[in-house]
Amino acid sequence: MKLDQDLLSIQEVRCRLDQAAKAQEKLEQLSQDEIDLIVKRMSEAAVANAEQLAQMAVEETGFGNVKDKRSKNLFAAEQVYEAIKDLKTVGIISEDRVKKVWEVAEPVGVIAGILPSTNPTSTIIFKSLIAVKARNAIVFSPHPSALNCCLEAARVMSQAAIAAGAPNEAIQCLETPTMEASKELMTHKLTDLILATGGPGMVKSAYSSGKPAYGVGPGNVPVYVHKSSNLQKAAKQIVESKSFDYGTICASEQAVVIDEDVKDVFLQELEKYGAYRLNASEKERLSGLILKNYSLNVQIVGKSPTKLAELAGFSVPSTTRILVGEEVDVGKNIPFSLEKLSPILAIYTVKDWEEGCALCLKLLEVGGLGHTLGIHVADEGIIREFALKKPAGRIVVNSGTTFGGIGATTGIFPSLTLGCGTYGNNITSDNIGPQHLMNIKRVAFGIREMTEDPPVAKEDWEITEEEITNIVLQVLTQLKT
Repeated sequence: MKLDQDLLSIQEVRCRLDQAAKAQEKLEQLSQDEIDLIVKRMSEAAVANAEQLAQMAVEETGFGNVKDKRSKNLFAAEQVYEAIKDLKTVGIISEDRVKKVWEVAEPVGVIAGILPSTNPTSTIIFKSLIAVKARNAIVFSPHPSALNCCLEAARVMSQAAIAAGAPNEAIQCLETPTMEASKELMTHKLTDLILATGGPGMVKSAYSSGKPAYGVGPGNVPVYVHKSSNLQKAAKQIVESKSFDYGTICASEQAVVIDEDVKDVFLQELEKYGAYRLNASEKERLSGLILKNYSLNVQIVGKSPTKLAELAGFSVPSTTRILVGEEVDVGKNIPFSLEKLSPILAIYTVKDWEEGCALCLKLLEVGGLGHTLGIHVADEGIIREFALKKPAGRIVVNSGTTFGGIGATTGIFPSLTLGCGTYGNNITSDNIGPQHLMNIKRVAFGIREMTEDPPVAKEDWEITEEEITNIVLQVLTQLKT
């Protein structure tokens, strides 16, 4: 008898959540030193397996390239680890001796980790580290097209954690991923919180589940290049950022807005670093590939420039790193103005920074509200204008937005889950870390008494006729003088 996959997947979710809940109870009893050792060993295992996991992800999904996938795995295993290793997540994590308030950390419980197909193994490494650091168990729901690499990444992280003293089943990954399984995982009574990375539909489901959830939004990232900027440096950073893993990080540049005074020089600099300028015919052909049924065409996601050109019916040099096309319009029906998750970059021309500021806002509104915006400029006043007026959670200055947005080349918290705030229908605009996966209790000591002012006796506010006469005489005297 053939068993129903949907029913099997739902049953698997229930079993794994039951195991995770029991594991989390044990995890909660561990000391800070024990948790820190476990997280350290997980980080080391992820570093050791970064190359293999990258190869598996590229082979299975067809997205991106091994070199950059490895770099993403190492970013999660090393930079994220360095950012979280000294965080206090057990017991009393802070004391205010003046206000006499203690903050006590407790885990949220069992986390449902929803995974994307574009960054599967790095996301497992990242979410496993931040979940266990805060003493939470986590159950992953992988995208079906990335199942095998996700299972291997979860196995690596789980085995390292167990060998260092973590309970069994603290880190798990579903083996039968279906839409029904994801829904069951997000709505089950044993799930305490959802950590969702994926397409808009999946993130919306997470927020509609009735459970607390951290989600993300699309990253239609505009980048303004002002005439005062170092054009050579800006071009180099943008090409490196946009070409990284063939554009699969949602913080990567989608459109460059350039001052007309320096446009020609800037485009020449882009070409020096591997940009290919599309002619009108090539741009039209490529534009026709970007959307399919009014949504992003999955066939172009994470593909190399040469492959994209081949799909569109033309050829480019093998050294091409990104494809650049000039655009003037913005809208849901203008493919070049949307998030493309591939090494395709739109170029817009403006007269000055005021016009550039307005155009960047339009680009955010068409699909990237709350996510990330980039600006290359030497004038701090212009930076302030962008910072004050743009609805973006991350405004990256003089750095590639792919790396700046995740905290690799900037001072913001290193993360692979980037909140978009209420601009993007998210609960936070933060880069997510262990600090978001804890409940904080406050132990507050009394430091003052609640007192009331004594009632005013009637005789204290009544005024006699004699007093009124004296007041009037004083006023008259002052008027005469």
